[in-house]
Amino acid sequence: MSRYPQRIVCLTEETVETLHLLGCLDLVVGVSGFAVRPKEVRRKPRVSAFISADIPKILALKPDLVMTFSDLQAEIVAGLVKAGVEVMAFNQRSLVEVYRAIRMCGALVGKAAEAEALAAQLEEGVERTRERARSRRKLRVFFEEWDDPLISAIGWVSELVEAAGGVDIFAETRGTQAASERVVQPAEVVRRNPEVIIGSWCGKKFRPERVRNRPGFDVVTAVQRGALHEVKSTIILQPGPAALTDGLVALERILVMEEARGS
Repeated sequence: MSRYPQRIVCLTEETVETLHLLGCLDLVVGVSGFAVRPKEVRRKPRVSAFISADIPKILALKPDLVMTFSDLQAEIVAGLVKAGVEVMAFNQRSLVEVYRAIRMCGALVGKAAEAEALAAQLEEGVERTRERARSRRKLRVFFEEWDDPLISAIGWVSELVEAAGGVDIFAETRGTQAASERVVQPAEVVRRNPEVIIGSWCGKKFRPERVRNRPGFDVVTAVQRGALHEVKSTIILQPGPAALTDGLVALERILVMEEARGS
């Protein structure tokens, strides 16, 4: 019997991508319905949404490890543990915690050295982006994760906004655990007057016209300048490799363009 798991179910997208980058995608026998990276994962059995899972279907796959993310999956974890399944529950919210989760994921599958190299590579990429941004004017950014109610950027996204050359206007909420603690009032967004608004509405398309039509938003600099952009939730709202690569690239591209426009 192998000392490492040979059949892994991933109920979160970032662990699937991490295992892929470590060369271990063949170990994954079941995934979240939201997993799309890499494209090969789309052929894997779908066993969960984000806060619900088909536990009998998971058990039928005979996993020797299930990987989950966040306290929102606590009930799923409890059900799996009661069924005798080993579970690794990640709960990363900051960049430092993302790097640590990657290292832990690698250690679990016997790829500690490779995971260390991957985490270092991703961290170096973030720092190179941060260095490029030093020569540009910092733009005030409102990153909205949801539109009703308005929810500001979760921790790692707030940090990536700043690395890309922005100033998160609600940076004080980044350390909170629950989305309910990042709910902000539209009037306060107007008062803080972002120069750029970036939407990433989890699971649905960002609609700039809805932002423009909000009461009082006509005086917001971002609205007046048309600086309303989307970053797809699939590349920014998962605390793993995608956010630190494609997500960060998208943020930087937006902020470089808006700074060049003289925002």
